[in-house]
Amino acid sequence: MQSDSRQVHWEGVYTKKGENEVSWFQENPTPSLELIAQVGASASAIIDIGGGASRLVDNLVDRDFKDVTVLDLSEAALEAAKGRLGGRAARVQWIVADATVWEPLQTYYIWHDRAAFHFLTEDRDRAAYVARLERALKVGGYAIIATFALDGPERCSGLPVVRYDPASLGETLGRRFQLVDTRQHTHATPWGADQSFQFSVFRHCP
Repeated sequence: MQSDSRQVHWEGVYTKKGENEVSWFQENPTPSLELIAQVGASASAIIDIGGGASRLVDNLVDRDFKDVTVLDLSEAALEAAKGRLGGRAARVQWIVADATVWEPLQTYYIWHDRAAFHFLTEDRDRAAYVARLERALKVGGYAIIATFALDGPERCSGLPVVRYDPASLGETLGRRFQLVDTRQHTHATPWGADQSFQFSVFRHCP
């Protein structure tokens, strides 16, 4: 899917649906928060790729993270998050962009992505994503990437996805990323269906 087409799709999703009407909605993003706490970075820069209207940003601000960025294709999604945060939104940098064509202007200690990467079904898009990951993530920093697991859904939001286990995700990211942690997570959608996710943590190595 072309970048423009992706943007149109996700703008449509967030324009038509509320944040708790999408399958990936989480009231409490516990797995992400636990892994972020594990690598320890409250004073360091963190970027949430495909953050949309996720409530992870609320939790990071509440925990006094100093340098938080949220990137998403959908301006409507980011506006929903800003509206929910109110005055606290000024403490966050908001970027409307596609992670496969975006040009990072700073580096980050944590790159967090819950359920964005698995929508990249073409080799060229995955390669473009990894190129930006390598440029944006500090050496020694951590990429926390959650995708549908091998037994997870084959489609989401009307689009095909690529399912991963830690080994196949690591192979896709390349030798500069060392797997340091992994965990399975069963996500319950707002309508009670279970979805199998795989959370993996990689360290950016020299």
